[in-house]
Amino acid sequence: MARVGKRAGRNFGFGRQLSYAGPQALKDLFGDGHFATVKAHSVRWQAFVRWCRSEEGPRVNDARQIGREILMRYAVHVREQVDQGNVGIATAQNRLSSVNRTMAALRGDQYVKIPTPSKALGLQRSGVRNEVPQGQDRAQVKLIARALSERQQSRVSAIVYLAREAGMRLREAILADLPRLQREAQQLGKINIQDGTKGGRSGASAPRWVAVTDQILDALNTASAVSPSGSRNLLASDESYKDFMRAVVRPARDLLHEHGLKGFHELRAAYACERYEQLTGFPAPVNGGRGYREDREFDQRARQQISHELGHNRIDVVSAYIGGRR
Repeated sequence: MARVGKRAGRNFGFGRQLSYAGPQALKDLFGDGHFATVKAHSVRWQAFVRWCRSEEGPRVNDARQIGREILMRYAVHVREQVDQGNVGIATAQNRLSSVNRTMAALRGDQYVKIPTPSKALGLQRSGVRNEVPQGQDRAQVKLIARALSERQQSRVSAIVYLAREAGMRLREAILADLPRLQREAQQLGKINIQDGTKGGRSGASAPRWVAVTDQILDALNTASAVSPSGSRNLLASDESYKDFMRAVVRPARDLLHEHGLKGFHELRAAYACERYEQLTGFPAPVNGGRGYREDREFDQRARQQISHELGHNRIDVVSAYIGGRR
């Protein structure tokens, strides 16, 4: 048996460290089989443990102290990771499911869990968008940005514009090298999105050029105007990305919701839909367009271009932004 102590003891008898106890409980549950399953759950469990030990987390190291409230806080954290483009929807749901499975293995019951991970995340796993993206109407975006500025959230207002007009992820908008992008916009008529990108992309080895429009130029100028003194991005010199997310971005989400915007990711989808129509002359499929039926090769090229501009390596991901080809 994998248990090293009594069930009533620390981590329900599976060890003193939460990181160790989870895998031990899984081994106890699955016995001598399902090695791949145990390993997969254990890897995802470690992501939960890192969050538990972080400043953002509950700072616990004993599974007996973990209740449903903590699990739901973790679900919110994972949802934010999706919004920032750091993890995909499937990965997010798998992480929550693994936490449920590991907690059940530790406790010996299923009384403490995240009910229906997909609902907790508020996301669809199909990978194909079937709801019209919010934020396509620039008048709505302008109202949201103005409301943020009026509540001393001018930097979040700038993020809204960068996400909508340049298709940037939340992290990319926060860490964008604004002087460089402004210089490229003026001299080259295009910008290379590199800072804060997903998966370690950086430098000329992974160029991600986006053609500059008047709206992109305005968004860059707006962001530059509210950038803290001495900074090249939206962070102050004494401010960490994590602190900015916790103290500035998170409180602003309620205002986004008040104005009918689920999150920043919707703005990337709005950007993608607009680019599809510009490239093909047809509305995006999720907006009722049927261009993919008229010319599938043209549709394919447009999706490849949008995939590049959004910073993805796979064309199939674009369906999550503009809809599929039914």
